[in-house]
Amino acid sequence: MQFSGSSLLRDTLTLILAGGQGERLLPLTKFRTKPSVPFGGKYRIIDFALSNCLNSGLRKIYVLTQYKSDSLNQHLYEAWSIFNPELGEFIYPVPPQQKESNNWYMGTANAIYQNLNFLEAGKYKWTLILSGDHIYKMDYLKMLQYHLDRKADLTIACMNVPTDTANRFGVVGIDENYKVLSFLEKPSVPPQIPDRPGESFVNMGIYIFNVSVLHNVLKQMEREGIENNDFGKDVIPYMIKSGFEVDAYKFQDENKKEQPYWVDVGTIDSYYAASMDLISVNPEFNLYDFNWPLRTQQLQYPPAKTLSHEGERVGRVLNSLISDGTIVSGGLVERSILGFNIRVNSYSYLVDSIVMDNVTIGRHSRIRRTIIDKNVVVPEHTEIGFDPDIDRKRFTVSETGIVVIPKNYVF
Repeated sequence: MQFSGSSLLRDTLTLILAGGQGERLLPLTKFRTKPSVPFGGKYRIIDFALSNCLNSGLRKIYVLTQYKSDSLNQHLYEAWSIFNPELGEFIYPVPPQQKESNNWYMGTANAIYQNLNFLEAGKYKWTLILSGDHIYKMDYLKMLQYHLDRKADLTIACMNVPTDTANRFGVVGIDENYKVLSFLEKPSVPPQIPDRPGESFVNMGIYIFNVSVLHNVLKQMEREGIENNDFGKDVIPYMIKSGFEVDAYKFQDENKKEQPYWVDVGTIDSYYAASMDLISVNPEFNLYDFNWPLRTQQLQYPPAKTLSHEGERVGRVLNSLISDGTIVSGGLVERSILGFNIRVNSYSYLVDSIVMDNVTIGRHSRIRRTIIDKNVVVPEHTEIGFDPDIDRKRFTVSETGIVVIPKNYVF
């Protein structure tokens, strides 16, 4: 059956799960939830899922928040107050309402269960459920049309990965027609894709449900005394066992690169690697595709600039991203990402590093392989990233030696 795009969009509610603690990203998540962590100089991680919604035409969105949500709520208000509620368009943050119990969200499915009233009140036919902490580009409208064409009860977005690395994910077993036969969390022996030996389908945390089916399944599991807190562990295996039509959708990447790009920056090292990719000659993730705009808050700072003085005081920026309001005055910045309103002062050297907003680097400082969170003043003659033993006495140091200086740190 064919549906027009406008009908699909009107009858679809998007729910973005954005309440994760992000413990493996500490100390970047000490004061904020994972989707609110800055990325790429000017963005927040949640901006990529929201930009996908915007580019897909989806304009009815609830963001389900929980832990340390102040930063995320402020960002949603300041960066994403772009829709008109009078026309039925909105992006609203929703904390746990405890309507069904006194518990906070106890898992991905429980977060939806506690907010079924939004789906019922709006009389929506379909719901798109996303994670707010992944970086990728995807046209969700294509997946919605696939869901309808297949007459599915649930469609799961999946991505091909080598089978020998699939055991880190939830793995979807399918037949030759992409019907889901099994869903296994981090299996020791992942099932392979029938027509692609050596590859497996992994769950991307992107789901489309028929609203009536989702409501009935969650309520039925509750009546039967079956745990229904998590989609991967509980709900999807139950639906497969119960004979529902569960289909897999092969990820169609809008990033326009040879290899599909979908990244969960769940650790300091993966966050650092994904960030450093952005400054490579041919980055895997393309920020510069004007046919797929990436929206965020546009702070009203003046343009970034470099300043050179007499002698060795030459302000230089090489192979780096620098955001508005930043001034490199007589220092050297190389292979780094700088956020808004940063000062890099004379004779300082910053290399292979990520610096977030409102940071000052003092004169004669040397910093390498370091992430500096917001609102930090680095004193003159400071060295970071050269002696791991000294760094560990003051800061978090990752497995690969990345130093992390937390937000508001005082030397």
